[in-house]
Amino acid sequence: MSDSQEIMVASSPDFVTELLPSAQRTALLYHLSYLCLAKFPKLEKVLRERAVETQLLFGSSEALLLKCAATSKNLVSTLLPALKVAVEKDKTILAIKSLEKARQWISEIVDKVEKMVDRYEKHNHSVASCTSDVILEKTETEKRKAQTTKEIEAQETVVRDLEDQLKKNNEQIGQIEAKIAEKNQELQNHVKEASSKSNGLGLFAALVPFVGPIVKSIYDAKTGPGVAAKTQGLSSELSQLSFDKSSLMSKEWSIHVRMTDMQLKLASMKIENGSIPDPVHLNDVQKCLSRIQNILIQLQKFWESVSVMLEALKDETFANEHFIEESEMKEIFLESICTAQGHWKAFGESCLNAKSIFSLQTKDAYKFLETSPSSLSPEEWKKEYDAVIVDLNKINPDPFTPEAPAPITQ
Repeated sequence: MSDSQEIMVASSPDFVTELLPSAQRTALLYHLSYLCLAKFPKLEKVLRERAVETQLLFGSSEALLLKCAATSKNLVSTLLPALKVAVEKDKTILAIKSLEKARQWISEIVDKVEKMVDRYEKHNHSVASCTSDVILEKTETEKRKAQTTKEIEAQETVVRDLEDQLKKNNEQIGQIEAKIAEKNQELQNHVKEASSKSNGLGLFAALVPFVGPIVKSIYDAKTGPGVAAKTQGLSSELSQLSFDKSSLMSKEWSIHVRMTDMQLKLASMKIENGSIPDPVHLNDVQKCLSRIQNILIQLQKFWESVSVMLEALKDETFANEHFIEESEMKEIFLESICTAQGHWKAFGESCLNAKSIFSLQTKDAYKFLETSPSSLSPEEWKKEYDAVIVDLNKINPDPFTPEAPAPITQ
């Protein structure tokens, strides 16, 4: 980097060319991730924290670039010209003081830039940790959803079994009711026949048109053993059928109670299963966070390149400083200072360009954090999601094209 042309190329505005799309992509990818975390409150909170950290980091980057630009301007407009005058007038002590002042300024921003590199590295680890959280949550959500699905299937089997039991029970009740009707008819026919053969019973049957009292009268009238026995048999069969029907009716009610309980539990489980968010959205979040990590690595490299340039400019600025006290070498030193001025000027302009890029990203790019994605209606969610994809595609024809978003059930 000691070669002056290499420094000039590196410190030209081109070295911030990738900053704008990188910074823009970062905010948009965070936005996309944030939307996909609707109904994942814990992850939503973690991602919001990471996004705010990034925004603050960009704000610090903006401030540091302003510091770099201001230092460059002071060197170009004040300190280096004063150093040149001191050398031209052979004021060695003043020249040395100016050099030390320049060294102090440059060392200060070199130190700050190195700290910024460390901050980007630590923040990248923080985003990587967030990615791990997403992967873990995705696994747990899939397990929870699968487990709930199994429980629903088991509960549905129980409900179907109860429905089958109820159907069979009702069929049995129907069969018994048919037998009861048949036996009642048989008993009535028997009573009519027995009554017709007895004048007393015939008159009673005409006055009391109810089977029960007539049956009792048959017993009391001491009719033939065959008539009483048949009457007793038919009555006993009817009593047994009535008892069986009563038992089945009781069983029917018991099945109804159990089935109602199971149906309510099943409905509750289905509602819960519907409230478990689809883990497919976490695939997009994982991809977005990976992209953000790569961007942060690029930005870290940007600051590393700034650090390298600063060291190179520092070397260039103090090259040949040992010539200060040798009057015959004065021109070489003055030429070195003029060259350094040009490099510092270009570097300062580049820093201002980069500063404006970070400035844009600290204002409205993260306003989406003000609204929870869970509060959006399905239509609002879809509209916002599609808008982010459109903006991403404006930066790059195909930076990230996730699958069509599944409907969000609020």
